[in-house]
Amino acid sequence: RDGWSTLDEDEAHEIILDENARGVGLDTLADLIIDHIPAPTFHEGQPLQAWVTNIDASPYLGRLAMLRVFEGEIRKGQQVAWCREADEASDESGHADITRAKVVELLKTEAMTRVPAESARAGDIVAISGIEEITIGDTIADLDDPRPLPRLTVDEPTIAMEFRINDSPLAGSSGKNKVTARMLKDRLDKELIGNVAIRVNPTGSPDRWEVQGRGEMQLAVLVESMRREGYELTVGKPRVLTREDENGRLLEPMELAVVDVPDEHVGAVTQLMGSRKGRMVDMQAFGAGWTRVSFEVPARGLIGFRTTFLSETRGTGQLHSHFHSWAPWTGELRLRQSGSLVADRPGPATQYAILKLEDRGTLFVEPTDDVYEGRIVGEHVRPEDLDVNIVREKHLTNHRSATGDELVRMNRARALSLDEALEFIREDECVEVTPDAIRLRKTILNASERQSARAKEKSRNANV
Repeated sequence: RDGWSTLDEDEAHEIILDENARGVGLDTLADLIIDHIPAPTFHEGQPLQAWVTNIDASPYLGRLAMLRVFEGEIRKGQQVAWCREADEASDESGHADITRAKVVELLKTEAMTRVPAESARAGDIVAISGIEEITIGDTIADLDDPRPLPRLTVDEPTIAMEFRINDSPLAGSSGKNKVTARMLKDRLDKELIGNVAIRVNPTGSPDRWEVQGRGEMQLAVLVESMRREGYELTVGKPRVLTREDENGRLLEPMELAVVDVPDEHVGAVTQLMGSRKGRMVDMQAFGAGWTRVSFEVPARGLIGFRTTFLSETRGTGQLHSHFHSWAPWTGELRLRQSGSLVADRPGPATQYAILKLEDRGTLFVEPTDDVYEGRIVGEHVRPEDLDVNIVREKHLTNHRSATGDELVRMNRARALSLDEALEFIREDECVEVTPDAIRLRKTILNASERQSARAKEKSRNANV
């Protein structure tokens, strides 16, 4: 990462201690790769076979397909057979549709940039343009002798979140950010080009979309990327995507989570997984104080788990997960037992009001922070929500008190990361994301309107 490599352990310690010695280059690593990793194998005279392994985009060339060339040669301007998936596969490879296409541009990678090239042969990894609907798993083959390669499948989405414009009273207050629905839609469309695991579905409203992904972390990474690019948006609580089997039973996605932890944290991690309906399926002791534990856990049980996991293991644990299967719904999973402290009026938070509210729960705001009606300013110690006046000021009088200037110690506000915020919110809450702030709020800001909505929901459930 720092631009150096060595096979000498003593030299490595010297480089670590001396910052000026870093950046000597990665020649040692490159030589090791050349010496120990076999070169790609291919057969002379075979027709073209290239596999689409990734998708990218260029503002000038449009959609780019990253190809790994297995056999033959590909040239700029060549007419090729584009083998793609169809609804009804007609051969064992999974391809059913073979279309004539042209390689408009051919690019190779040199260092950190892509440069035009005239041709590439077996063993090369290149990018081509000219096929706008190409996707991962497709095959580019010889037009006269198309031989599709087995398809590379992408896992189905398991988690969905609602993305919409930031309509809070503080929207756009931090500067010239990207806040309009058109800007958000263009950014999501751009994400679809290079990220085949993401799906964006309309909701019937022009300013909100349902974004589906392979997990809560993938969607959180997308939100964080948009935030750093200057976008403002509001995101809802992640929810798991379900389906029904042939008998009408509700199914949910299960993940296989594999954790590597020090031995002293195995019990805490097992208990943490158990609270999220995880089931241990394997445990292996590696020696040297480390253990690998595998769990089958509902995908919704992993929402916000990574942050808690790292906290429990003091940053030493490693977590990997992937889709395992569809299984019957495991029941309600309620990770948060507390309610929310909700601001009932706009204004700057005051130290006086915060001190009065500290006994009510953990606060998320500091003095002078701007709040608005419906913003969540803390976590209530009780299960129900509580509307609070966090902008209240101390009324001054001409009466001097003996304890008027007494020094008071105030607890520090809890700063939530994006992952923690997504785990914290409930179904009627959302996260306001801007380049310089992450705020929690109620979906319906007005207190009386929230009360009416709760009454209607309660009546609807009673009728059912």
